[in-house]
Amino acid sequence: MNSRRQFLKTTAGATAGILFTGCPLLDAAHAQTKAPVKRREVMIGGRRIKTIDIHSHCVIPEAMDLMGQKQTGEVKGQPQNVLVFEERLGAMDAQGIDVEALSINPSWYKLDRDLVSKVIRLQNEKLAEICAARPDRFVAFASLALQYPDLAVQQLETAVKKYNLRGAAIGGSVAGEEFSDAKFHPVWAKAEELGVPLFIHPQSTPELNKRFKGSGWLANTIGNPLDTTIALSHLIYEGTLDKFPGLKVCAAHGGGYLPSYAPRSDHACFVSPANCNPDIKLKKKPTEYLRQLYFDTLVFTPEMLQHLINNVGVSQLVIGTDHPIPWAEEAIDHVLGTPGLSDADRISILSTTAARLLNIRL
Repeated sequence: MNSRRQFLKTTAGATAGILFTGCPLLDAAHAQTKAPVKRREVMIGGRRIKTIDIHSHCVIPEAMDLMGQKQTGEVKGQPQNVLVFEERLGAMDAQGIDVEALSINPSWYKLDRDLVSKVIRLQNEKLAEICAARPDRFVAFASLALQYPDLAVQQLETAVKKYNLRGAAIGGSVAGEEFSDAKFHPVWAKAEELGVPLFIHPQSTPELNKRFKGSGWLANTIGNPLDTTIALSHLIYEGTLDKFPGLKVCAAHGGGYLPSYAPRSDHACFVSPANCNPDIKLKKKPTEYLRQLYFDTLVFTPEMLQHLINNVGVSQLVIGTDHPIPWAEEAIDHVLGTPGLSDADRISILSTTAARLLNIRL
């Protein structure tokens, strides 16, 4: 196996001639736009802050071709999630985002072992190339073939130690199998051992597709937050977070609905003990586990952000834009404009907590 240093040395010299997507890199690694966007610099208390977006997406078209999948839809006239370096950097500069943590939404949990091995290897290598080309602007979460936990363990170790990826992006379940299932424990143990975060990004709740039909994009609007809510609830109630107390989990979209109605979780097993496993003795109240999880700030309003802080603590929050999907194009102003936050709070959310999670030097 090549060392991480050998890999980065090789890729850094080769990127100028590569067309990426999930990341096409056009012309050169440091190509300039024809009309450069003035880079917004975020200042708090007279101090320049390095802002870090933990929730941004790309796709690797070559990997999608391997899977026989097509990238569908457009965002503002561009193919969805295709990253063109100069366009992405221009958008980041305009928003005031210094570093994006790239992730690829998992669409491979039903693939066979041979094919998914090729897909994951290709994706992680391409992600590493992107980050090596612009280490000042990008880090990335690895992809994992969670349907084969033994393989996922190997992929995670390779991704972190060889490719310098900063953790892994996972769905809300593995094709309907909950993360709390014991067969996935080796993956969580490896992430805990390596000290890297797992970023949970939902894949809707397909069991409800019939009810999601109609206006409002309910498969996303409701289905995505619900998927995350279910995933986190299983990790709590099944005792998974007790088994892996050092596991770093970050949930997209403010953790779904769980933080908004978390106190109900504290009463469920008292109201209906028959629906709870008597062999699972949680070490804390369900709501208390929220303060060891991390959440992005994609909750849209200052009131919702303050509510999230009240339930999970300001130390557990990082900014998330969902870029290039235009859910939150003013993520920086969302944090700066939320009343009641101190300068230290804002710096923590915009910068230092994500830097610590992703091993980014400030």
